[in-house]
Amino acid sequence: MNKQRRRFLRAAVAGGAAYAFGRTPDTVYAQVAGTSGFGDYKALVCLFLFGGNDSWNMFVPTSTAEYNAYSKSRAGGTTGSIAIERAALLPVTLPGQKAGDLTYGFHPSMTGARTLFQTGKLAVLPNIGPLIQPTTKAQYQAAKTSGFNLPPNLFSHNDQVDQWHSLRGKGVLRSGWGGRINDVLNTQLGGQQLSLNVSLAGQTYFQAGAIASPYVMGTSGASAFSGFSTSGIGLARRNAFESVLASSASSTSNSIYERALARSQQRAVTYADRVNAALAGAYNFTALPSTGTTLSPLATQLRTVAKMISARRSLSMSRQVFFVSTGGFDTHDFLVDEQPGLLGNVSSSIKSFYDALTEIGMDNSVTLFTHSDFGRTLISNGDGSDHGWGGVQLVAGGAVRGGQLYGQYPLLEYGGVQDVGSGRLIPTTSADQYAATLATWFGVQDSDLVKVAPSIGNFAQRNLGFMV
Repeated sequence: MNKQRRRFLRAAVAGGAAYAFGRTPDTVYAQVAGTSGFGDYKALVCLFLFGGNDSWNMFVPTSTAEYNAYSKSRAGGTTGSIAIERAALLPVTLPGQKAGDLTYGFHPSMTGARTLFQTGKLAVLPNIGPLIQPTTKAQYQAAKTSGFNLPPNLFSHNDQVDQWHSLRGKGVLRSGWGGRINDVLNTQLGGQQLSLNVSLAGQTYFQAGAIASPYVMGTSGASAFSGFSTSGIGLARRNAFESVLASSASSTSNSIYERALARSQQRAVTYADRVNAALAGAYNFTALPSTGTTLSPLATQLRTVAKMISARRSLSMSRQVFFVSTGGFDTHDFLVDEQPGLLGNVSSSIKSFYDALTEIGMDNSVTLFTHSDFGRTLISNGDGSDHGWGGVQLVAGGAVRGGQLYGQYPLLEYGGVQDVGSGRLIPTTSADQYAATLATWFGVQDSDLVKVAPSIGNFAQRNLGFMV
């Protein structure tokens, strides 16, 4: 069994088997329902850029000394250059910016992100990544002999995706931080008729929790069981199927595996009905149209998320965490050719999603944030860049204190004080701080943040300040 499949099965066990072994749709509903509820609605949307986004080209310093260091590191002006020409970058203005201050610009394909940044609806988090504790170059270099805590298996796709999903550090965790938000807030989730965590991109470690499993749906809605209908033989077939499931789920003569499968199927039928009924009455967005325009797979996922948000009342939802994704970012080759399309898709999809939310007055209630396996090396490998560590992430929404950078943008200098080799930069902001800030806005109490972000106590700043 390969490594990727083992990791998938661990996530499936953590997120799915906890439901299957001993829970019916009704008991999960009761566990999710809680007693007190929230008086408002909030949603987090995790956008994962699989492959490791070369984010040093996504948001670039344009002030002379800083740009020159970037260009030199990225072989600017040579055959193997992966640097963006300074004149092509989309400049932004920071609050209170004066002559002589550092300046920055977005990749030329990211007009939508730049617009959101300039209107205060998108923030940039530079040089962020998995950390167990603040780390210097000297500590990194001595870690093998000193025992200094570093995230294990740095620069590995699977391991670093796991780190972003779970924030587990060196520990062993069967849950992701999105799932743990569900666990912490369980008693406050009112009468929600659907799991807090919903994935439109398959089963994820990020959303695995101890109390209720995430709901996995298709990019355009829940997959209904074929052969079922509301009348005639189709209805009879469905009634017979549900009868068999109910009998199998409750039969003490069946094995635990047979009962688990029956309960899982019961849940699938129940949730598919609920979700598709809600989507049937959802809002049709101008910014993310359902007809007449071909959307990218990412924009299609975000359209469905927006529709789910518009239908929140029909499902009695007060808190939701969505997971969407797009891939292709493992740009060892063809970086210059492929990155405009990759980043253009991310930028336009985020902008359209934000615009869709404004159509229904929910822009202040929804926050989208990006994750990726890792940043990439500063230096060119001749046609692209290789696996790195720290990188740039984006946060967008009406509740975001946008138009600013949160954290320290590093000098992109090969061999510099944060370079641990080949232009792999040590993060100066941790993924735990990122998660804790989002969780706080979402409603997690300060005393519970360590349950969501286990290493948060190692960092002086628990809240990065980018949320209102």
